[in-house]
Amino acid sequence: LGYKRSKVNQHTHTSLIRIDGVNCSDDTDFYLGKRIAYIYKAKTKKQGSKYRCIWGKVCRSHGTSGVVRAKFRKNLPPCSLGGRVRVMLYPSRV
Repeated sequence: LGYKRSKVNQHTHTSLIRIDGVNCSDDTDFYLGKRIAYIYKAKTKKQGSKYRCIWGKVCRSHGTSGVVRAKFRKNLPPCSLGGRVRVMLYPSRV
């Protein structure tokens, strides 16, 4: 969706993520603490692959419509906004 922001300022260290099938803030409780991977393709190979990954984790919900806030190890690039991320179902809290 974008970065966490206010009317004037934009906080790029926190990204807003919409998860499929999550429509209210009560549904987001399951995803708190889960790992998120943003996978992208680069031009040069590193460690035998052109694909790279930025890892993050869901830290809290955002609003009442099922959007969550996530912090990544490196801030997500602007070209990733509106793109897809993978939500891993670990670590488990069950």
